[in-house]
Amino acid sequence: RSGKLTPSQVAKNIIAMLEDCDKSTPPLRAIVQWDQEQIMLMAEASTARYRNKCTLSYLDGIPVCLKEEFKVVPYHHRVGTVYLGTEPETEDATVTKKLREAGAIIIGVSNMHELGTGTTGCNPNRYHKIPRNPYKPNHFTGGSSSGSAAAVAAGLCPVAIGTDGGGSVRIPASFCGVVGLKGTFGRISSQGSLPLSYSTVSVGPICTSVADAAIVYSILAEPDPLYPYGLKQPKATLSGMCAPDLKGLKLGVDWTFFKACDAEVLSICEKAVEHLQSLGASVVDVSLPEMEEVRVAHVICILSEMRDFLQPDFNKHFHEMNLDTRANLALASQFTALDYITANRQRTRSMRFLREIFTTVNCILTPAVASTAPRIYESDLSTGSSDSSFTVRSMRFMQLGNFTGIPCLVVPIGYSTAGLPISFQVMAKWWDEAVLLRIGLKLEQFRYQTKKPSIYYDILA
Repeated sequence: RSGKLTPSQVAKNIIAMLEDCDKSTPPLRAIVQWDQEQIMLMAEASTARYRNKCTLSYLDGIPVCLKEEFKVVPYHHRVGTVYLGTEPETEDATVTKKLREAGAIIIGVSNMHELGTGTTGCNPNRYHKIPRNPYKPNHFTGGSSSGSAAAVAAGLCPVAIGTDGGGSVRIPASFCGVVGLKGTFGRISSQGSLPLSYSTVSVGPICTSVADAAIVYSILAEPDPLYPYGLKQPKATLSGMCAPDLKGLKLGVDWTFFKACDAEVLSICEKAVEHLQSLGASVVDVSLPEMEEVRVAHVICILSEMRDFLQPDFNKHFHEMNLDTRANLALASQFTALDYITANRQRTRSMRFLREIFTTVNCILTPAVASTAPRIYESDLSTGSSDSSFTVRSMRFMQLGNFTGIPCLVVPIGYSTAGLPISFQVMAKWWDEAVLLRIGLKLEQFRYQTKKPSIYYDILA
């Protein structure tokens, strides 16, 4: 606003840095498609709006990227594959449109795990390659919104949009030390993203701070006539978000579930709970019933729906898919209609349990991911990675939110002795994102330092 810096200058810096990312060893591979001309067009239009004092929103001139799962004109809608999106896209997804209308500068589309089928972000195919964790380039970013988290952590943009069907926003945000918000199911339109699993996927922002996530959420969260699941939603508010303390809030913890993580993760997450208590919140013991049933039922739901949607691809493009994608879709074909129906009965039960729990507490607290980001091995670069025990561990604290549709926020709270980020998760009742953001702001105060990643670009320099 002061005019010291223009969106055009920032855009020129970003273009230089995108060129640099591609040439570095190893390449960052956060943004997989970008176009200098497109970036400059949006930046120049924004610069003119600032000059004439007629900006469109808080996001005017702000660089953002979108996961390749979303349609973004004029890029290819490849969704992490080599066979989809053979022609450039001609229409935008709803979130893409909303970002354009807000004046944001779309710097490109970000890398993702092929078809969103994994939690490492490992995608060895020729268009994508392995995105690197900016904190430790020989470690994974997490998936499936891998490039989105890497782009934000590396400073290329303060905002990226991801989708989350089994932790796909929250796992990479946690591994890359940034904030990730999974909105309530239906809160942010997923029209124009590939409908891989219609009952588990929510859209959400990955950002450098909780305040940024709140701004993006307030711009994107509203009913979309083209997306039926979110039509009846209550108005999104940020009420009470900036309250000076947490007095009056009851935070639920199921300690047996909470402690199912690495010792380093547990130790810092326990301290974060104490910090929230010191701000006036009360911590209440709760029991999250049937979590093993939730885990299995969520896997049955998400994989059955993906297998159903991808059946033609599986038959026609099997040999063009990554090995781990083939394995996951082959596993999915073993589920029966009976399994799917039973899993959805479990969903009804779990939602009823949560409804009861949320009459006694405002939020449920857990670690974000049970471990820190895993190492990348040489073989992963050529054949990909498939480690089902890691997949299960990485999704442990994620699945309840996807299965029941409640909103969840992950916030970085510290680092392991190896220097990898560790994050904390807060879950709330349906449509109550405001309370997550309020607690998230206080969790940021708990983090006494933010270490600069080893790959970092200062786009304002």
